[in-house]
Amino acid sequence: MLHKSLKELPKDFLWGASTSAYQVEGASLEDGKGPSCQDVKEVPEGTSDLKVCADEYHHYKEDIALFAEMGLKTYRFSISWSRILPEGTGAVNPQGIAYYNHLIDECVKYHIEPLVTMFHFDMPAALDQRGSWSNPESVEWFLNFAKVMFANFGDRVKYWLTINEQNMLTLVGPVIGTLMIPAGTKNVLKETYQQNHHMLVAQAKAMVLCHQMLPQAKIGPAPNISLVYPASCRPEDILASQNFNAIRNWLYLDMAVYGRYNNLVWAYLEEHDAAPDFAPGDAEALASAHPDFLGCNYYSTATVGAWKEEADQGKADQAVLPGAEGLFASVKNPYLPRTEFDWEIDPVGFRNTMREIYSRYHLPIIITENGLGAYDTLGEDGRIHDQYRINYLRQHIEQLRLAVSDGVEMMGYCPWSAIDLISTHEGMKKRYGFVYVDRDEFDLGTMKRYRKDSFYWYKQVIASNGDDLDDLK
Repeated sequence: MLHKSLKELPKDFLWGASTSAYQVEGASLEDGKGPSCQDVKEVPEGTSDLKVCADEYHHYKEDIALFAEMGLKTYRFSISWSRILPEGTGAVNPQGIAYYNHLIDECVKYHIEPLVTMFHFDMPAALDQRGSWSNPESVEWFLNFAKVMFANFGDRVKYWLTINEQNMLTLVGPVIGTLMIPAGTKNVLKETYQQNHHMLVAQAKAMVLCHQMLPQAKIGPAPNISLVYPASCRPEDILASQNFNAIRNWLYLDMAVYGRYNNLVWAYLEEHDAAPDFAPGDAEALASAHPDFLGCNYYSTATVGAWKEEADQGKADQAVLPGAEGLFASVKNPYLPRTEFDWEIDPVGFRNTMREIYSRYHLPIIITENGLGAYDTLGEDGRIHDQYRINYLRQHIEQLRLAVSDGVEMMGYCPWSAIDLISTHEGMKKRYGFVYVDRDEFDLGTMKRYRKDSFYWYKQVIASNGDDLDDLK
């Protein structure tokens, strides 16, 4: 669709940026914090552990001041479950509550809207030992955690996200370091989707609780949504793309919005004797949740063809998911460039994805992650010239504006990440931030913050409400 002129973005558009607690805070066991699954996992060889990260725990005032200088309207961050509930349940850690109160107050001081993710890949280790999401009690664990957050922070936090990338927790949980399969499990697929079911019920009940406790607040999910292309117009490839779209995307949004399982996914699970068991009240709980908006993480699209036994499915992560026997085979898209870390770059796919989401669900969308991981270098001039990141973000914001002109209701855009942090797979060397942190994989350096060129460019974009996407003046 061609537009003679583009629609303006809303005047209250939430320009922001994102982080997560376990990747940015550090202070992993300080001030009463209990260990999370991320603190006790075995990190990939050659990458940093998560004890210090960007040390935002001790630098939050400096960091929020930088975000305010950049002009952020919102800051998307997560709350560490084990920082406020060290055992996952039971006693509340007052020092953890105090830290997040200070962080939120600092945002409010600069008129930055806090956008809080409730769960971002960091189950308390104490609850891992009790079965994590495998345990049906996990629904009530999460609901209790939500109640503590709403009670302590709900007077200042108007926007909440439930579970970050639940689809990735389900599809590539072992890669992220989060999925626990109990020893002796015979049907791993059923166990995986039973855990997913518990998360879906927990999310639904948390949405209802939010609307009860905080009637003025808004809440939504935050899956990683990427439209899946067929490798060709061959009918079998179309079927494959429908299969993967359902498994990767629509299961999670259908459930969040409509409270029911996607029919293609349910048929797939039944075929493998993997349909989750419903506890009494689950169906009613799922149907009672009504998100106010949809948070979506977007990095690239996916491409699939009909299943082939000999297909090379590549290395699994959030961008590349393995094929599924009889359903689809992952295919590299020959029309797309790739990042230094071999992720495809598809700005037009961003528009494609937003159009499809909005046509299916008709709810406002906020982009909760979108960004470029790269090997950034601090130059002798004390600058980081990351023109490649500027180019990437410009291309995606251009497509965002086209999506708005298509009639998609976009309420905000929060690139990943506000500041350099520890990447889930590649450690500190894979940098995403607008702000450079002076440390490398194992040498903690000075921890000094440096504004990248993209910092100044994004400041210009925000000041113009997305109208000025030109290179730095």
